[in-house]
Amino acid sequence: MADCGLYDYQEEVVQRALQRENIIIWLPTGGGKTRAAVYVVKRHLETTPEAKVAVLVNKVHLVDQHYSKEFNPHLGRDYKVESVSGDSDEKDFFGRVVKDSDLVICTAQILENALINTEDDKHVELTDFTLLVIDECHHTHKEGVYNTIMHRYVEKKLKGERNLPQVLGLTASPGTGKAKNLEGAVKHVLQICANLDSAIVSAETHASELKKKVPRPKKRFDIVDKRPKDPFGDHLKWMMELIHDFMALGTASQLREVGTQEYEADVVLLEQRGVFEGNRILAQCALHLRRYNDALLINDTVRMVDAFRDLESFYNSKSASAIDGTDFFLQGLFEENQTELKSLSGNALYENPKMAKLQSTLLEQFGPKDTSKGILFCKTRKSTNCLNDWVLNNQALQRSGIKAAILTGAGNGINYMTQNEQKETIQKFRRGTLNLLIATSVAEEGLDIPECNLVVRYGLLTNEIAQQQASGRARATDSVYSVVAQAGGREVRRERTNELLEELTGRAIRQVQQMGEREFRKKITDIQTEDVLASRLKDQLKVKKQSRYRAAEIQLVCRSCFKAVACGSDIKLIDNTHYVNVNPGFERHYKAGGKVHLDRHFENWEPGRVISCATCSKEWGMEMKYKEVALLPNLAIKNFAMETPGGRVLGKKWKDIQFTIEDFNFTQYCEDKFPGLLSE
Repeated sequence: MADCGLYDYQEEVVQRALQRENIIIWLPTGGGKTRAAVYVVKRHLETTPEAKVAVLVNKVHLVDQHYSKEFNPHLGRDYKVESVSGDSDEKDFFGRVVKDSDLVICTAQILENALINTEDDKHVELTDFTLLVIDECHHTHKEGVYNTIMHRYVEKKLKGERNLPQVLGLTASPGTGKAKNLEGAVKHVLQICANLDSAIVSAETHASELKKKVPRPKKRFDIVDKRPKDPFGDHLKWMMELIHDFMALGTASQLREVGTQEYEADVVLLEQRGVFEGNRILAQCALHLRRYNDALLINDTVRMVDAFRDLESFYNSKSASAIDGTDFFLQGLFEENQTELKSLSGNALYENPKMAKLQSTLLEQFGPKDTSKGILFCKTRKSTNCLNDWVLNNQALQRSGIKAAILTGAGNGINYMTQNEQKETIQKFRRGTLNLLIATSVAEEGLDIPECNLVVRYGLLTNEIAQQQASGRARATDSVYSVVAQAGGREVRRERTNELLEELTGRAIRQVQQMGEREFRKKITDIQTEDVLASRLKDQLKVKKQSRYRAAEIQLVCRSCFKAVACGSDIKLIDNTHYVNVNPGFERHYKAGGKVHLDRHFENWEPGRVISCATCSKEWGMEMKYKEVALLPNLAIKNFAMETPGGRVLGKKWKDIQFTIEDFNFTQYCEDKFPGLLSE
């Protein structure tokens, strides 16, 4: 395998995998984990009778990346390599694809769907595979799809099933699982090992070669003083005080400092309390206070004008939906202060000093004739848009030759990128058409992005795993990893804490590696046994919870205006995914807006229009056209409250509900909708 030769440290970490042991390869970003996996897969295919390999990834764009950059170039000549993701037709025949292939690269969700599907062309068993490669395997925890798959694996193993596939996990850091001491970190690493039924291996003998191959960037803190005066932010806080007074419930004293994440958490709970109590003043004021708090956070992160525009956009969308005095007060408060806020947001004297520091940091690295490449990491999609607009309209940055673009996660909605847009942006960055990516965490792990001279972390509070992943993107010679933050701010403290947690992770892994084989296996088996028992108990409690009430006893009320609009028995479940209202009378309760556009096609359905409450304009979900015949309202339960015999309850997801929902019967629906159709 001359074209896929390994460094000595890679040879070292794959040895136990070549002996058919389940292992997790722990190498830093840029250390060549995927190339090591390709080598293991090739040797496995060469030496295993009727070998069948699945490479699982946790993000759609990684399917094509691993296929085109690694596995197909090195294995495609001798073996049948297939890639399957949510936007490919092959997903509908996944069982057949697996049968006809030697190696399948897919998202973990595709495999999970196939494991529970009973149709022959779609169904697979874990035992159909001889090797599972799990990329970014530190995500194998809690309710994640990796863990769902591996939970099935562990259950089969504990029952004594023999022909289970070998497991190969890949990670740059398993993290500490929020533990702050060695004992807790060791427990977390053991949990990850138990979830993957694997030992964790790293480069020991050839650690110096690894260090040379993956040099650490020069890290620096670009610190700015706090802005001396902030009249725009002060005005927002004054308006928030007026809303506190309007609520007249003494709630302000219960809320923490405005302009913080803690305050946001408090007003989220306040809104829930308002819904529970049927107190619309409390619920609506809390929603609006959250938007003002968002504006303060934006003001602290990017420009004042970005904060103003975000708030203005929110109130423009609300202008036609006022239904009572609370709405008129909140809308009127903004409109009365709109001109003043706009004026204050345009005063350059009081602009966010972090922007000037960010500008100087970028200008140090980029020049008109320079070949530098950089990634600017920020927290939200909203921030990426604001920073991109700033770069495009900043003359100094434009003269320096910066060609920037946004890179965020794929999804549905105006703030998401499509998968094709993601792919095109990364290709332009590789070619040099772009030299600065303004990215959310999507670019932190997994993506095959060219070596960067500069990585900037801007306004971020993340864990040690994200920090290590981001740092690993600065792989060019003499690269710089910059943290732009306010003096004494939480970002600097978090960054310092993450450095300590990174070290703690290493110590925990070494302690686990130094355990005797018998001790390690006993600990792993004990954790697995406890997890299986806990899962079974959880499933029993879930069934009990979801059968607490009869569907006919439940009323769904709009979360904004509290109007009762549906009965629980009106809701049916399609394809174990979509919760739709089949009552034709429901139409009078909602109005339809613009068409929903999704970046993929589905087998039995297509999206229709956005739907919202006819009374207060609260968005509820969207129409879906099922089998080209049925036009059904597809509802998100988070937009409703449920009246139950035990009182009003809320649910973030449909799995939180306390009544059983029947499956949608298409034949019955057609008969009810078009009487006599079946007898024609």
